[in-house]
Amino acid sequence: MDPVLGTNLAWVSVALLHFAVCIIALIVIPRNRKPTAAMAWLLAILFVPFIGLVLYLIIGKSQLPERRRAEQQRIDGLIAARVAGLDLVPGRATWPQWFESVARQNQTLGGIPVVGGNTAVLIDDYTGSIDAMAAEIDTATTFVHVEYFIVSLDSTTRGFFAAMEAAVKRGVTVRLLADHVSSVKAVGHKETFAELDRIGVKWSYMLPVMPFKGKYQRPDLRNHRKLVVIDGRVGYMGSQNLIDRSYNTPKNLKRGLQWQELVTRLEGPVVAGLNAVFLSDWLSETGELLDVESPAVNLPARQARFDRSPDALECQVVPSGPSYSTENNLRLFLSLIYAASSRAIITSPYFVPDEAMMYAITSACHRGLDVQLFVSEIGDQGPVFHAQRSYYGDLLEAGVRIFRYPAPFILHAKHLSIDDDIAVIGSSNMDIRSFNLDLEVSLLVRGRAFVDKMREVEEGYRVISSELTREEWAREPLSSTALDGLARLTSALE
Repeated sequence: MDPVLGTNLAWVSVALLHFAVCIIALIVIPRNRKPTAAMAWLLAILFVPFIGLVLYLIIGKSQLPERRRAEQQRIDGLIAARVAGLDLVPGRATWPQWFESVARQNQTLGGIPVVGGNTAVLIDDYTGSIDAMAAEIDTATTFVHVEYFIVSLDSTTRGFFAAMEAAVKRGVTVRLLADHVSSVKAVGHKETFAELDRIGVKWSYMLPVMPFKGKYQRPDLRNHRKLVVIDGRVGYMGSQNLIDRSYNTPKNLKRGLQWQELVTRLEGPVVAGLNAVFLSDWLSETGELLDVESPAVNLPARQARFDRSPDALECQVVPSGPSYSTENNLRLFLSLIYAASSRAIITSPYFVPDEAMMYAITSACHRGLDVQLFVSEIGDQGPVFHAQRSYYGDLLEAGVRIFRYPAPFILHAKHLSIDDDIAVIGSSNMDIRSFNLDLEVSLLVRGRAFVDKMREVEEGYRVISSELTREEWAREPLSSTALDGLARLTSALE
C-alpha cells in the first residue's frame, strides 16, 4: 500500500473513531447529570479524547455500586422503623413553619428525626479536642465507636490510641472505621493499623479500593465523615481528622501549614442519631448487623440524658453522600440560606458551589442580608483553591463579604449559621465533591445559646483575617484569574 494512502487512512480512521466517541458521549453523558458536569465531560472528551475517555470510564459514575445504594435504602428503612412515633421535641410548637419543613425534608432523605434535650460545646483547640476525646474514652464502660476520613498514629494522636488500648483492656468494645484511600496515603499508615491490631480494636476500611480482592468502586468516592461515640452518652463530630494538624507530609511541613478545625461535643438524644450513622457504615462495610437493642452497641434516644434547661438544643443528624441520590447536604444548605432573614455566615475550606448554591447566596445578598464567607488565604490543594477563587468576583459583586484566614493556617472548619438560632456543623464542605462524591455527616442545631458560641468563633476568625475587597480583587492579574477559570471548569467533572 502507498505510504501516503496508508497514513491518510489512519488519520481518517482516527477521526471517524473520535467522531463516533463524541456522538456516543453526547447520548450517554448528559443522562441524569447536571448540565455543567455534562458539559465539562464532553469538552474533556472533545479536546483530549483518549485521556478524557479514560478518566470518564474511571471516575465518571458519581454513585456507589448498586449493591451499596440498595444497602443504604435497607438501612434507611431500619432507621425509619425504629424512630416511628419518636417525638422528643417538647418545643415543636414554637418552630417556624419553614424549620418544620426543613426538618421533615432531612428526615425524609436521611431517616433521622430532630430531637430535643441536647447540650453541645464547641472546641476549636486542635490538640485539645483530641485530648478531650481521649479523656472521654477513658470513661467508657461499654463501647467506643470511631470513624474518620484519616486515621494516623503520631505524636498528636498517641494519647487517643492509648485511651483506646486502655478501654479494650477494661473489656470495652472499640470499633473503628477509616477511609481506605486517605488513611493509606497518610505517613506511617502501616504502623497505624498494626497498632490497631495490637491493641485489639475491631476495625475496617471504608470504601476500600482493592480490585484484586473484589472491592472496588469509583476511586475518588470517599468516606469523609468524622465522629466518635462513647457509650451512646457522648458524641463528637466536626471537621477534624485523627492526625497531627500538619498532616505530617513533607510538603506541608516545608510550608509550615497548620490546620484549624472546629469540633462539637454532644450529649443527649442526638448522640443516638450520630451512632446510627456509624452503625449504618459498619453494616455497609463489614456486613455485620449489630443489635441496636444491646447496651453494648447503642443507647436509644429515649434513654439518653434529656436536658430541660432553657438552653437545651434541638438537633438533627443529616447523613449524605453517593449512597443517596438526593444530595442531602446541598438541599439542607440551600433550604437554610433561602430561609434566612437577616444573616448567613459560611465557613468552608473548599468553597466550590454549584449554580443552585451561588443563586441562593447571591439572592440572600439581594434580599438585603448580611452574608459573609470565611475561607483560607492560601490553599493546600491547587486546583480546588483556584476553582474557589473563580467565584470571588461574582460574590463580591453581589455584596458577600469575604474574609481570608491568614497563612500558614488552613481554615478547615466547616459550619454555617443563619440569623440568631440556627447553625450547621459537620464534615461537609460547600463544594461539588462534598455534595456528590463524599460520604458526609452534618448536624443541624436550633438554639440561640449554640449560635452565640458559634458567633464567638466566627468573630475570632474575623479579627485575624483580612477582608477581600472588590478593589483589591480587580487588581488580580489576568494570568491568575485565567487559571482560576480553567480550574472552575474542571471542578464540574464528576
